[in-house]
Amino acid sequence: MTDISVDSGAAVQAEDTTHFGFQTVAKEQKAEKVADVFHSVASKYDLMNDLMSGGIHRIWKRFTIDCSGARPGQRILDLGGGTGDLTAKFSRIVGDKGQVILADINNSMLNVGRDKLRDSGIVGNVHYVQANAEELPFPDDYFDCITISFCLRNVTDKEKALRSMYRVLKPGGRLLVLEFSKPKFKALSKIYDAYSFHLLPKMGKLITRDAESYRYLAESIRMHPDQDTLQGMMDEAGYENTRYYNLTGGIVALHRGYKF
Repeated sequence: MTDISVDSGAAVQAEDTTHFGFQTVAKEQKAEKVADVFHSVASKYDLMNDLMSGGIHRIWKRFTIDCSGARPGQRILDLGGGTGDLTAKFSRIVGDKGQVILADINNSMLNVGRDKLRDSGIVGNVHYVQANAEELPFPDDYFDCITISFCLRNVTDKEKALRSMYRVLKPGGRLLVLEFSKPKFKALSKIYDAYSFHLLPKMGKLITRDAESYRYLAESIRMHPDQDTLQGMMDEAGYENTRYYNLTGGIVALHRGYKF
C-alpha cells in the first residue's frame, strides 16, 4: 500500500487562500465549494454515514452525548448538526423546559434534519437556524453546551469559529468537537488511507453518484489539524481544561474545553 497521508499544516497558505481538500483556493470560495458538496450528498448523508463507518459513528456520537453533561432545562447548540443525530438525543435530555438549536450553514442539510426530526415526533424544544460557525447569530453567554461534529474541518477560518463559539457559550459551559483526526498507529494509518482514497470515492459514486464529494471528504480529513494542534487552537481561543479522547485508534477524536 502507498502511504498518501498528509501531515497537518504541511503546506503554508497565503493569507487570502485556504485548503479545499488538497486544493488551494481563495478563502471566499471555500464556503461555496463546501456547500456544493453537502447539497449533493444531503439526501443520502445518513445512509453513507452508516456504510462508511459500519455504524460506529453512532458510538462516537453516544460518547459525545455522555461527555456533554447535558441536563434537563439546558440550552444546547448542535452546530453543523446536519441531519440531527445529536439534536434528537439532546432534545430528549433537556426536556420541555430546555432548548436545542440545530444550526447548519447548509440549507439542504438543515432541511433534511428538520424533516427527519419532525417525522420522528421531535418538536417543541428544537429550533432550526441557518448559521455560519464563524459569525454565530446568538447573544453572548447563551448556551450551556455546544457540540460541533464532523464539521469543523469544513470551516474556512477555524480559529474565528472557535472564538465565535466561545463568545456564545455560558461561563461554566463546555464545547465538544467531534471530528476525524490522525490515527495513532502506522499500520492503521496505512489501512485507513487505502480505504479513504480508494474505496470511499467508489462508495460515493455507487450510492450518491458523486465520487468527488467523498474524495474531498478524504482530503479534508488529512488537512485538518491533528489532535494536539486542535487542542492548542482551543487553548488560544480561551477554552480551559482542554483535553481530547482518541476514538477508534485516533481515526476520530473528541476534544472538550470549558469557558470559565
